[in-house]
Amino acid sequence: MVLVLGIESSCDETAAALVDGEGGIVAQRIASQDAEHAPYGGVVPEIAARAHAERLAPMIEGVLADAGVSLTDCDAIAATAGPGLIGGVMVGLVSAKALAMASDTPLIAVNHLEGHALSPRLADSSIEFPYALLLVSGGHCQILRVDGVGQYKRLATTIDDALGEAFDKTAKILGLGFPGGPAVERVAKEGDPTAVPLPRPMVGSGEPHFSFAGLKSAVLRAHESGKHTAPDLAASFQQAAVDCVVDRLRIALESMDDVETLVVAGGVAANATVRAALERLAADHGMRFAAPPPALCTDNAAMIAWAGVERLGQSDPLDIAARPRWPLDPDAEPVRGAGVKA
Repeated sequence: MVLVLGIESSCDETAAALVDGEGGIVAQRIASQDAEHAPYGGVVPEIAARAHAERLAPMIEGVLADAGVSLTDCDAIAATAGPGLIGGVMVGLVSAKALAMASDTPLIAVNHLEGHALSPRLADSSIEFPYALLLVSGGHCQILRVDGVGQYKRLATTIDDALGEAFDKTAKILGLGFPGGPAVERVAKEGDPTAVPLPRPMVGSGEPHFSFAGLKSAVLRAHESGKHTAPDLAASFQQAAVDCVVDRLRIALESMDDVETLVVAGGVAANATVRAALERLAADHGMRFAAPPPALCTDNAAMIAWAGVERLGQSDPLDIAARPRWPLDPDAEPVRGAGVKA
């Protein structure tokens, strides 16, 4: 049986998992850092790196024990090598290098974004290439055409903030706590999505790129006016964000006539309102819609292990460097006005 150990430490989730060649999650453990970062309303890189260093080794040991296997039973060790908070990425990658050297096991350095991009195939083996991918998380907001493992063409990106970041900042403005995305979704269920007139940046433009900075600022101004409740603001923000995503995707899909599946992945893909809107959009285009279960949308090691399975037979040198930024499509042209996050 093919078996790959996955390690994830790119942000504030410390995770290890064992995945087999058929996509079965043999064992996995995830340690959240929500309590450590909650007082600051966001992730503090130094605190995150320290927590990874403290938790990762016993977590890997625990996953192996849960599965009743040893490192020598693994066909490869896959670890996130970027992009992400560089301190945390280094903790996971250095740990993977040490384990690979000690056990004489191949090391596979995984692009965290590729882990998300391939995660729907971990959840559903019937998903075939090519597919259209909406990758939405706290640090990234992109539309890509996925033609195969390592074959990505970026069609759109954000020119400022990622959608997940906009959710987190909205939660902070409304005092909803951390993590922000789930908090906004929860409170929005009690509000009226039409109560607060908010902008839909880029909607109606001829290009499929995203922008959420103006929407975030509008939420702040509406909150400071004192005229709206937190539930109404949360619901109105969420609806505005969904409208932006659907409009941008509709344009991007026009250039992918031969693609039959629309996939969403990344932390924001766990949002039920986002998923429902994308499912309707896919149906309008006669496409199949696919999304990983919510547990595989947020950062996890199972998707990193699965990316290792997909790349089995390849290996990386032990001196490979951690990367704070690592685009899936390095040949994509820069977008006018976009920052380094794009």
